[in-house]
Amino acid sequence: MKVITIKEPWASLIINGYKEYEFRSWKTNYRCEILIHTSQQVDKEALKKFEDLNLNYQTSKIIGKVTISDCKLIDKEFDKELSKNKVYSLSSKIGKYAWVLKDPQPLINNKEVKGRLGIWNIELK
Repeated sequence: MKVITIKEPWASLIINGYKEYEFRSWKTNYRCEILIHTSQQVDKEALKKFEDLNLNYQTSKIIGKVTISDCKLIDKEFDKELSKNKVYSLSSKIGKYAWVLKDPQPLINNKEVKGRLGIWNIELK
């Protein structure tokens, strides 16, 4: 199955329904389910910003899955709309791509998994 590695708290924000876009410098034509894997590294500034949500953050784990339903280039108008939401307000995203994520589903996985860059594959057992 396809997997994408994302730093915390962003991965947990996706799986818990707070974040419906994943931002990348590259577009994807992939439109299917994808597993969300948490990086070994965390975004400490963002962790502080979202501590009021009391989410359980993990590292190096597959924590859920979503469906990538679309991929949009971010222009000034879309970036302005995004910046109104606390989750997306940390920086401008003009020129990047917003992967539209639907149907987040948490998964329980206590096994540590090493991540990779880009979209990668894993055999589930």
